[in-house]
Amino acid sequence: MVYDIIKLIKTALLQEPFCNTVTEGDIFDVDLNKQTIFPLSHIIINSAAHQGSTIQFNITILAMDIINQKDDSNKVDIWNTQMLLLTRLMDRLNRGDLRDNNFELTGNPSFEPFTERFENDLAGWALTFDLVVRNGMTIC
Repeated sequence: MVYDIIKLIKTALLQEPFCNTVTEGDIFDVDLNKQTIFPLSHIIINSAAHQGSTIQFNITILAMDIINQKDDSNKVDIWNTQMLLLTRLMDRLNRGDLRDNNFELTGNPSFEPFTERFENDLAGWALTFDLVVRNGMTIC
């Protein structure tokens, strides 16, 4: 189930033009100094709640790129492109082709912009949302 969620999101993000690399897990395990991995999206599963026949996952995706170190001139461009990337993912999960995979987006996703959140100059968005998945385990 967790593999399926990560694979679904990773595949969808890599199909988009504003994402070069997708990672998952602890963000501090990713070598953010590698210039060639950006724009980068990072998947974090924050928690899961068992709800009988379904499991609700709370997920955060960090979508980011490198800020121009000379003058920060591309910061707004990064916010724009990474917001487009994430809203397209939410649209596909909510009412598009990704909803057909037994995944359902619930609640209202929240977007939080960031700048210089990590060791090098990065800007982007932290998207947090809930995804409900059918519980494929049987009681027997």
